[in-house]
Amino acid sequence: MSEYPRRWAALAVLSLTLIAVTLDNSVLNTALPSLAHALRAGTADLQWITDAYTLVFASALILAGSLGARLGSRNALLGGLVVFGGGSAVAALSDSPGQLIAWRAVMGLGAAFVMPATLAVITRIFPAHERPKAFGAWSAAAGIGVLVGPVTGGALLEHYSWSSAFWINVPLVAFAVAAVLAVVPAVPAVRGGRLDVPGALLSTAAVAALVDAVIQAPARGWTGAVTLAEFAAAAVLVVVFVLWQRRAASPLVRLDLFTNRTFAVAALSLAVVFFVLFGTLFELSQYLQLVHGYSPLTAGLGAMPFAAAMAATSATSPLITRRLGTRGTLALGLFLATAGLLALAATGVHTEFWRIAAGTGVIGLGMGMMMAPASLQISGSVPPPFASMASALNSVIRELGGVLGIAVLGTVVSSAYRSAIRSESTAGLDLGPAGTDLPTAHGFAATLPAPAAQHVIAVADQAFTDAMSRGALIAAGISLLMALTVLIVRPRRVAPDAVRSTELVAQTA
Repeated sequence: MSEYPRRWAALAVLSLTLIAVTLDNSVLNTALPSLAHALRAGTADLQWITDAYTLVFASALILAGSLGARLGSRNALLGGLVVFGGGSAVAALSDSPGQLIAWRAVMGLGAAFVMPATLAVITRIFPAHERPKAFGAWSAAAGIGVLVGPVTGGALLEHYSWSSAFWINVPLVAFAVAAVLAVVPAVPAVRGGRLDVPGALLSTAAVAALVDAVIQAPARGWTGAVTLAEFAAAAVLVVVFVLWQRRAASPLVRLDLFTNRTFAVAALSLAVVFFVLFGTLFELSQYLQLVHGYSPLTAGLGAMPFAAAMAATSATSPLITRRLGTRGTLALGLFLATAGLLALAATGVHTEFWRIAAGTGVIGLGMGMMMAPASLQISGSVPPPFASMASALNSVIRELGGVLGIAVLGTVVSSAYRSAIRSESTAGLDLGPAGTDLPTAHGFAATLPAPAAQHVIAVADQAFTDAMSRGALIAAGISLLMALTVLIVRPRRVAPDAVRSTELVAQTA
């Protein structure tokens, strides 16, 4: 496709669609405590309400990218927005956790067509020398979505019910659809071989089995028969998927991409940073609103330092990468994320708000620094006909990291919380149903006389804070290990023209 004269206006619209799909999760995090009370949702329900979206999103991304290439990226983008907006409207009418989980899954399916389409269009309409700036702006849009989401959610919840967190998507999506039709060009469809349906089914089933095993493990037991069976099923499905991709005429995923160290380490770095971020922020929202007693709006403001820092470093990451090289930029971003997570790991029940905000801000600096160069490495590694596949891989890697982060770190926190409450109960204290999760503990305390209620809340808040700190410490360890891996595995030479070499790869493709 020749150079598109309105490409920067198109980039602004594509960034708006990204804000729409990232806004939803950040708004929802703020609404979780209100939602838990209104729908009587437990911790496992809250995990699935969050994960249903990201699980379907991550599972369907590669298939959606492949279908989007055949349908035309703009058509896929419009269809995804319509499904996302419609699912959001119906989700707002849910009256049970099960219904909300189901419609969140529908929203995830729509969003799965949006994100790879935006990246595919950017790759096709921008010349190679402008792609670093375009990818930086695209990455900054994700930070804006995270920035606007918590504050918007908090403001809405000051006056309306939890359902407003979903109704807000409807006018935003309507405006995005109109803007896409007006500005974004119709990218020609890619004519390829047959769609790899078996590969899509295998990958979706593998991810679903793995995430369900992790989320349900605290209730079923890590060594329970169902848990072990799901882990085994996930492993077998992954092996079968890899074998199928090797022999399929038109594979869903080009596995040979992962033999490239640059591609593989950039992909793993993205997965890790989203793993630690999503898993940590999922718990932080409950901590701010339940342990500290902040309003949803104040809790939402707690995410602003993270999002502002992320947006700032995302926009300037091409300059940082030219100075440090991709290897140095990724490593520095991971070290910053580690430092922020260590700060959060030191959180106590009475930690001041500004200390928590500062910790999340440092995480945002690191994450924003990484997103554009890592995404550029991934999406610029394949010829144009495979741009949608690479874009989908870029998105699925991040979202799979996020969904596993919520599942794994959420499970770590849940298990540690329950263990602490059991220890208090065996010491002769009757804590009733408080051992289920923190929202249940606060709800139970509301039914008790004041002295007993204060005691239950104090024990539960301390147990949850200690558990959250343990989860943040584990996340910091994972982030540090990935930073060291980047320094060890990547080539030691840090060329000042790292960005230009990546551009040449994309230009010659």
